Amino acid sequence: MSSTSARLLRLVSLLSARPSWTCGELAERMEVTDRTVRRDIARLRELGYGVESDPGPWGGYRLGGGTRVPPLILDDEEALAVAVGLREAALSGVLGSDQAALSALLKLRQVLPPRIAYRLGEMDAAFVHTPRPDERQIAPGMLLELATVCRRGERTRLSYRDREGKATVRDVDPYRLVHTGRRWYFVAQDVARGEWRTFRADRVEQARQTGHAVELVDPPDPALLVSRSIASGAYPLYVTVRLPLPQEQALRLVPATVGTHHPDGPDATVVEIGGPDADGLAKYLLSLGTPLQILSPDNVRTALLRRTRELFEDNGGGQLP
Repeated sequence: MSSTSARLLRLVSLLSARPSWTCGELAERMEVTDRTVRRDIARLRELGYGVESDPGPWGGYRLGGGTRVPPLILDDEEALAVAVGLREAALSGVLGSDQAALSALLKLRQVLPPRIAYRLGEMDAAFVHTPRPDERQIAPGMLLELATVCRRGERTRLSYRDREGKATVRDVDPYRLVHTGRRWYFVAQDVARGEWRTFRADRVEQARQTGHAVELVDPPDPALLVSRSIASGAYPLYVTVRLPLPQEQALRLVPATVGTHHPDGPDATVVEIGGPDADGLAKYLLSLGTPLQILSPDNVRTALLRRTRELFEDNGGGQLP
């Protein structure tokens, strides 16, 4: 006689295979009694499967919507397709920064049979994710390693290369992965320095677990920490502007990953934005399409006036004084 768990898995597979089964058909296919089928149907309903039934001797059972997400039964091809889809969703950030796709992929990969895991590994090696021109590529395997250490809460020895190309090795207590729509960032506490840091995931060369479990005390908002880190990055030049907008509206226009915001009364916001040079900052400010006042520096103000004059003249406006 088959075990209860094996029977339940077999029953779910049968119910998924066609629209409806009579109790007798299921009993015959599973080589059990009608009573056992009815008992197993009741167990499936307790697990959250929405098994519907029609009364009468010719009534049947069919699989409908459940009350919660129950265990799924996938064949090899379906499991591989789901894993590939979850990986692509995680790399693209299509679901935002809630890491739902990454978390689901981790759970799935942990229970994949070796034959499917091997095929997925082969596909990981063959597939190439095309980043934007200014982005480095992150390997799916590294992304999963970082997600794993975050999930386990285990101290990690991180091999990292900074923007200058300098290689360092440090122990960190991992917390979260944050996707900004462009890149993945690894948020962790630097053990030696005792401070929270953000690391670009594409610059992580290796993440080795140490076996030391950690309990984080008062961790920061990871998305806010990444936003502030990006906005305060080392740029050659910064411009300070005053927007005639409340801070909430100013944040929608200039995201927190682009500038740092300070309210200037209830109806205005002062924003500091970094950029490569005066002309690049002037181009960005024009793209905002809103009135603004440049508070400093003068070279960005001059570049903005020059671009405005050129735009005016190119559209038949004549010569500005």
